[in-house]
Amino acid sequence: MAGRLWVGDFSLPSAVSPLTRRGPVITSTNLAPRRPISTLRHEAGVGAVLDQCFWGLTPPWLKVLDHAPHCARAESLFERPMFRDAITTQRCLIPVSGFYVWKPQPKRKQPFLVVHIQRRPLLLAGLWCRFEQQFTHYDSCALITVPSLPHLTPLTDRLPAVIAPHRARQWLSPDTPMDEVHQMLSCPFPEPLGAYPVTTLVNSPENQSMQCTHPTGPMLVDRHHDTPDTP
Repeated sequence: MAGRLWVGDFSLPSAVSPLTRRGPVITSTNLAPRRPISTLRHEAGVGAVLDQCFWGLTPPWLKVLDHAPHCARAESLFERPMFRDAITTQRCLIPVSGFYVWKPQPKRKQPFLVVHIQRRPLLLAGLWCRFEQQFTHYDSCALITVPSLPHLTPLTDRLPAVIAPHRARQWLSPDTPMDEVHQMLSCPFPEPLGAYPVTTLVNSPENQSMQCTHPTGPMLVDRHHDTPDTP
């Protein structure tokens, strides 16, 4: 499961244009949950909007902020009340450069950074909700996770679902039929992903150095794809 994100300084895919921006993309080499995060959402009468959310889904009835989930399992989206309404009409995308996972090992877990093998930005599937209070509102979100890819299963059993850029607007639109939403989640990796080990500096979200993103070993890729050059 992705507990940290790398959000670099990148250009959003042209497929999400035109886009109303309500601020720049929040960048971080080591973004942890319960922090502001940039999302792409659909707004009635406006279209695609880039705005900020709190990373941790906080519906109005949630009493303890520490219980706000930063991830939602795709298999239970239509069963749990916390996610059921949001998956129907309040889907979002979280644009990232990559995300971190931790491989279990006998002494300590080894962090890996999962990226597009051609280093393109990824659009991660998510849900969002709004908590309105008097004259203001608070928006929050969670990533949707699915079973891992075979070549990355040794690292983790869950990964965020990825939405292809050309299907971004379809994912965001509240008018998209649920069978199409199901289909996108049933084929959640339209982009080729690889993962390489990184320094344990990433274990602390206080570390925001670019060193967090640098490879310390070769990239793991699907055997059907060529191994890219590592920087």
